[in-house]
Amino acid sequence: MTDFEDLAVGDRDRFGTYEVTRSEIVAFAEQYDPQPMHVEEEAARESMFGEIVASGWHVAAMCMRLLVEGILADSAAMGSPGVDELRWHEPVRPGDELAVETEILAKRPSESRPDRGIVRVDVRAYNQDDTLVASMEALVFWERRGTDDSG
Repeated sequence: MTDFEDLAVGDRDRFGTYEVTRSEIVAFAEQYDPQPMHVEEEAARESMFGEIVASGWHVAAMCMRLLVEGILADSAAMGSPGVDELRWHEPVRPGDELAVETEILAKRPSESRPDRGIVRVDVRAYNQDDTLVASMEALVFWERRGTDDSG
């Protein structure tokens, strides 16, 4: 299990592949982002994308899946207060295969909760052509070893 102390500024990792399907793009968009370029074939063809593309929110969700499978499921991560600088650089299309790359940008013990630290992580998603499709900076609470918050 990866604890706060196991992480170092500059650590990089790349993991996952997630194949994006047209049916998943449409299903997600119908429920959460029903804009024409995500759900309507003809409207999508006439859009600047030329075909159906994934909602940016769907891309963020796919990145989250890759992060959980790649690192978070076997770690002492305790959740996140949010992300900064969320950007969608290129459209994600049916058939794309996504991978995620992370880099630890900063870490510090929490001033108010000694049982945890706060880690700032650069997260970048790439498609099968190694084209950057999305990026964000995530803040993650991470459990610290050997601390007792019982006070």
